[in-house]
Amino acid sequence: MTTILKIRGFMFFLGMGFLNAFVDLGHKIVIQNTVFKVYDGETQVILTAVVNALILLPFVLLFSPAGFLSDRFAKPRVMRAGAWAAVLLTILITVCYYQGWFWPAFAMTFLLAIQAALYSPAKYGYIKELVGTGHLAAANGIVQAVTTVAILAGVFVFSVLFEGYLEGAVPHDKDAILRQIAPVGYLLIIGSLIEVACAYALPPTPASSPDLAFNWQSYGRAQYLKNNIGIACRNEVIFLSIIGLSIFWAIAQVVLASFPAFAKETMGLTDSVTVQGMLACSGIGIVLGSTMAGRMSRAHIETGLVPIGAFGVTLSLALTPLLNSVTAHGLNFIALGFLGGLFIIPLNALIQYHAEEHERGRVLAGNNFIQNCLMLGFLGLAVAFSLLGLRARDLFLLLMVVALGGAIYTVYKLPQALARIIATLLLSQRYRIDVIGFHRLPQRGGVLLLGNHISWIDWAIVQIACPRPVRFVMYRGIYERWYLKWFLDFFGVIPISGGGSKSALEEVREHLMQGEIVCLFPEGTISRTGQLNEFKRGYETATTDVDGVIIPFYLRGLWGTVFSHASTRLRTLRGRGIRRDIVVAFGKPLPMQTPTDTLKRRVLDLSIEAWQRHADSLQTLPEAWLDTAKRATDDMVLADTLSGPLSGTRVIAGVLLFAGRVRRLCPEPNVGLLLPTSNGGTIANLAVLMCGKTVVNLNYTASREAITAAIAKARIGNVITSRRFLERLAKRGMDMEAVLSGVRIHSMEDLAAGMSKLRRMAALLQAVLFPAWLLRALHCRRVTLDHPAAILFSSGSEGEPKGVVLSHRNIMANLKQTSDVLNTETSDVVMATLPLFHAFGLTVTTLMPMIEGIPVVCHPDPTDAVGVAKAVATYEATLLCGTSTFLRLYARNNRVDPLMFESLRLVVAGAEKLAADVRESFKLKFQKEVYEGFGATETTPVASVNVPNRLDTSSWVVHVGTKPGTVGLPLPGTSFRIVDPDTLQELPTDSDGLILIGGAQVMLGYLDDPARTAAVIVELDGMRWYKTGDKGHLDEDGFLVIVDRYSRFAKIAGEMVSLTAVEEQTRGVLADPETELVAVNLPAEKKGEQIVMLIADPAVTPDIVRKALLDKGCNALTIPEQVYIVPEIPRLGSGKTDFTAARKLAVSLLAGHDLPA
Repeated sequence: MTTILKIRGFMFFLGMGFLNAFVDLGHKIVIQNTVFKVYDGETQVILTAVVNALILLPFVLLFSPAGFLSDRFAKPRVMRAGAWAAVLLTILITVCYYQGWFWPAFAMTFLLAIQAALYSPAKYGYIKELVGTGHLAAANGIVQAVTTVAILAGVFVFSVLFEGYLEGAVPHDKDAILRQIAPVGYLLIIGSLIEVACAYALPPTPASSPDLAFNWQSYGRAQYLKNNIGIACRNEVIFLSIIGLSIFWAIAQVVLASFPAFAKETMGLTDSVTVQGMLACSGIGIVLGSTMAGRMSRAHIETGLVPIGAFGVTLSLALTPLLNSVTAHGLNFIALGFLGGLFIIPLNALIQYHAEEHERGRVLAGNNFIQNCLMLGFLGLAVAFSLLGLRARDLFLLLMVVALGGAIYTVYKLPQALARIIATLLLSQRYRIDVIGFHRLPQRGGVLLLGNHISWIDWAIVQIACPRPVRFVMYRGIYERWYLKWFLDFFGVIPISGGGSKSALEEVREHLMQGEIVCLFPEGTISRTGQLNEFKRGYETATTDVDGVIIPFYLRGLWGTVFSHASTRLRTLRGRGIRRDIVVAFGKPLPMQTPTDTLKRRVLDLSIEAWQRHADSLQTLPEAWLDTAKRATDDMVLADTLSGPLSGTRVIAGVLLFAGRVRRLCPEPNVGLLLPTSNGGTIANLAVLMCGKTVVNLNYTASREAITAAIAKARIGNVITSRRFLERLAKRGMDMEAVLSGVRIHSMEDLAAGMSKLRRMAALLQAVLFPAWLLRALHCRRVTLDHPAAILFSSGSEGEPKGVVLSHRNIMANLKQTSDVLNTETSDVVMATLPLFHAFGLTVTTLMPMIEGIPVVCHPDPTDAVGVAKAVATYEATLLCGTSTFLRLYARNNRVDPLMFESLRLVVAGAEKLAADVRESFKLKFQKEVYEGFGATETTPVASVNVPNRLDTSSWVVHVGTKPGTVGLPLPGTSFRIVDPDTLQELPTDSDGLILIGGAQVMLGYLDDPARTAAVIVELDGMRWYKTGDKGHLDEDGFLVIVDRYSRFAKIAGEMVSLTAVEEQTRGVLADPETELVAVNLPAEKKGEQIVMLIADPAVTPDIVRKALLDKGCNALTIPEQVYIVPEIPRLGSGKTDFTAARKLAVSLLAGHDLPA
């Protein structure tokens, strides 16, 4: 609702609508109250009915001119003219009051109604022009609520003023009454003048049909009447909506005309304020009902409210003649208004949604005409009842029968709507549905909805989000269950099976050709992995020669519910909280002939929109962690191989204590950390984040120059480290104290020593006794989701490290995405070995388990194969993430027994390409598959990952989660796009090009480097994409294959040669395929570039290598020009090959220099 109110001009539009209704009602109340004071019995009923008829007649007589004006001229222009007319009329009305001219004032009601009739189509047609399709239902709810508040205010203000001016002397002469209350007219004039001011503040819009002409002769022959009613009635949805609205407002008119006499007769009421107050209660109800309808519709139109409102109105009317107290009637009128609000808001929105742009004014004028004709007819019924001497009680019973008939007809015509609201009521207690792209749904014509299938209730969510009835294609095994078949037949479900799908697809085709909406899940079965399964091609048969469009959609938020195939633990984790957000994202229309690979890419693109919307509702990192930690106060949540395990309570207490020290000692927004992967490193990071500051974990394996540059670039004044850790680094020849000489150093040991026992006890008591919300309020400094959470300096494997700025949104979204695809089990324990300065180490193996409630075990050195193996065995770790280099160490170390890794259920390799020999040797030794993932520091870092295949035993379909040689499918909420590196045009399936990554995890940018940021971040189709610099392609199922880095190609004699392919080729001819080597490209005079190979194996010689490659018949361009044997291949702290250092080493050797000592 806040979003709608911020739309330019909407508040002025509401103000204008309020004042128009307030002024119109004010004069009507004055006339009606005068009638109430002077007349009784049938005369009172008849005159009251006449007043209402005078208001309605212009809407009937001026139906065609009103529609013409709304379409021919700009709607704001029409509304301004109407506002000026109101000023003139209120001046004349005030003159009538002062002169005591009752009958002229009575007649002025008709003139005010003429102004309203000519103004109304423009007013309601302008709503869609102002707020768009997506906010249509909600905007209608607000407009209806504001209009009703204006009516309530008019009833109250003018009734009180009326009684106030008559206090002490109640003349029975109608002219005398008008003279007595004449000052009320000034309020009418002031209101109409302010209305003019609001009208001039409206944003201009063009006329929808500026060339439209009006023929008065055709108008006189009622030709316009026929044509315009035909326009309003030719669309069944519009026609049914108009009839529904007409019946409701006709019933309302009879109630307003008859109830004052009914109250006077049955309850002896003579005070107009009391009678008008009871009727005004219906207005309060309409405000509440309209607001509720707008909230339930949010970004769609909730037609399921229509039958609920219809039956509710019927019940309220049935109760009216049975009640005999003011309070009871007041409550009943509130209920009547509330249920009426639920009824009318979706119907108004449906009319505006389905009306063509160039006809909307005439459609709305037709709506007014039919409504007012019915209202006049019902008022005539009220007059007839009065003249025949029949009781008002009988009239109310007749109205109840009419309402009941309408309700039954509504259910008959809108059975899907009833099912929708039942589903909504059942699901809304637990789920809140948000719709993206509602405006992309065609208002008419054949539509095939195709999207992901994640749970058993996908069909209900799609139908709730779609304003038109949807036919679903359902697996025959479910359809034929006896307790469901009758229900599914009622709603036109189309059953399908693998063997007999041809007839079902032909039925789909027929319904599409009839202009209906059909929803089909191309995966054919519910996802077992949380990712998209293979898209079947069956729908392509159903779309042959069909005129219509495909609308792709993506459902987010159902994975992890009880209706999905997620693990028990993930269901518990995602099930926490009062309500769960579900996002339905509809995409742009696609041609009916769209192939499956293109369709799947568009669905994945939609997942970005859905996850970005979800990310808006996430907490910041420390807030989310506190909530999780408070649920595991006594359990082990964190451990390392030096300090042992810590419970949730102890970790909370530790973070609170260190956060207090950070606040006092580190005033700068960025805080440096030089700590290993450990309990202390995790606690320090959480403490800094709790203070609302940005963590900068420094790469202690980098060169002195790189560390110094990082400190300067991030403007770090304070670094938190550990004396014990600095001593260990010094023993390895890394003098960190010299590097950190320009900053204030705070060791964890000194910080802990400075904490008094009293402070420790206070922190522990807070951790035990305080709920999470209170801890957040006391200790978490509030920051936005887009506030920088971490600055990570990229590995620099190909050049100078860059400061990557990641927000709380980036990290929270990525850890949620990763957790979803890992489908974590109750017994899971994460083995954390990657350093905290590495994006994977910080996000996936530290923050993800801490926030998702998975115990994490830390070991500071990933190259210590035995230490890592012992930690896995001791704590029965189940999830291990590492680089190909580190996994090779574990597989080759004879001291690592296969039993030590027995507890592992998932091993993921990332950061560098997974070598085929590493995958094979790891599986051979440990009987564990290694699943390769892909990402970058700039994407927080995970973008895709292979996961185990899953078997669906209900359909015996294998959900493919892994393909060797690929880096997997994109994470939920992530999409890949393969483009031409120069034009950024999307390339077909299996075509190599530049890999772009889109998703909520794409970084904010490079630290203080807008030029570099602009070079790698590109906006396509309204979404931010990261240019990876990698070359690769997508296969037909959406799995990503990486060929190489664009920078890792050598251009030799005009041909592009992949250095990675050269490395794999060379390994294939060596005796030990696990030999470490690296190929680099250097300038060459004759061929442009040459390939130089560095091999870390003293058992081979350059001549042996070159001869083996020639004997194998390798392409001459792929055989290295020079081969050098080196002691070791340069590596970064993450284990990745340091290509920059390797290239420098190759240049030095080529120049004839000796190997460095």
